[in-house]
Amino acid sequence: MNQDELDLMKRIAELEAAEAELKALKRRAAKVVRMKVSQKGAVSIYGMRRLPITLYKNEINQIRDLFDSGRIDNFIEENNATLADR
Repeated sequence: MNQDELDLMKRIAELEAAEAELKALKRRAAKVVRMKVSQKGAVSIYGMRRLPITLYKNEINQIRDLFDSGRIDNFIEENNATLADR
């Protein structure tokens, strides 16, 4: 192998390492939970699932009321044996 081929092989290895690092950074960034306002004015939550969870503010308030009343906690407790942890 001549020097040009060695340099090319070295550069390919560097690019492959950089690509692997970029993929790892993207995976870590995807796990960060973040929010933004959707085009239709809803709250979109990213980073919990593959696709965003999108709810309008009245839907969020309904869910908040379920938590505040204890209904969600009671439901989870009653169905704990059949609910999955993720």
